[in-house]
Amino acid sequence: MKEVTLQIVSQTRVARDVYRMILAGDTTAVTAAGQFINIKLDGLYLRRPISVCDWEPEELTIIYKVVGKGTAQMAALPDGTELSVLTGLGNGYDLGKSGSRPLLIGGGVGVPPLYLAAKLLQNEGKTVTAVLGFNTAEDVFYADEFRALGVRTLVTTADGSVGTRGFVTDALADVGDYSYVFTCGPEPMLKAVYGAVNTDGQFSFEERMGCGFGACMGCTCKTKYGNKRICTDGPVLYKEEIVW
Repeated sequence: MKEVTLQIVSQTRVARDVYRMILAGDTTAVTAAGQFINIKLDGLYLRRPISVCDWEPEELTIIYKVVGKGTAQMAALPDGTELSVLTGLGNGYDLGKSGSRPLLIGGGVGVPPLYLAAKLLQNEGKTVTAVLGFNTAEDVFYADEFRALGVRTLVTTADGSVGTRGFVTDALADVGDYSYVFTCGPEPMLKAVYGAVNTDGQFSFEERMGCGFGACMGCTCKTKYGNKRICTDGPVLYKEEIVW
C-alpha cells in the first residue's frame, strides 16, 4: 500500500451512470490486475474503493458507477483535481495459473479489473475469451475495448437488448473450451458462475469496506481455510476456498 496524490486527467461517461476517470501520478504500487485504489473525498469520512481498470507508468484508469453520495461527488470533480489515494491495495489475480485459453467473466462494474487482466494475458499470447454481463444496452461499456485487444468478447443483457438474453452463465454454451476462469461481479453472479464453470478459477468479490487495508476487520468473510479480509487477503479468492 502506498498513499499518493493523483491528479484527474479526464472523466468520460461510458454508460448509464458509469464514468471512466484517468488519473496521473505515482502508480508504482500497482502490481497486479484485480487490485484496487481507495480515494479520499472532501467531507466524507470513508474513502471510496474502486478497482483498477488499466495501468501504465504514471497513469491509472478507473471505471465506477454513481450509486451514492461519494460516487456522485466523484463524477462532478473537474479535470486537474488532486486526490489523496491509497494505491496497490488487494492481492489481485495470479495470471500465471491461466493456462492457454483463459475465460474472463464480468458483471456490471465487475468488468473493469478484467480489462487489465485481458490486456496482460493477450500480451502473453494467450487465447482469451470474455463474457460481459449487463442489465440493458444502456449499461454496456468496454465491450469494444476488449475486442480491440483481440479478445473474443460475448455480451449478455438481462432484457436481451444486446447480445445474449439472460445472464453471463447463459453465454457459457457459446464459449467453447477454456482452461481457467477469472471473474468479478456481484455475489449472486459469482455464485452462479461457481456452479456453472468446469475449471478452477479466481473470484474477485465486491464488498463494503471501512479502511481498505485490513485494520478495521469490517470486510471479513469465512473461507474453507479460515476467516479472510476481502481488502487484504482478497478481493480475489480461489474457487476451491470459497464458502457460500
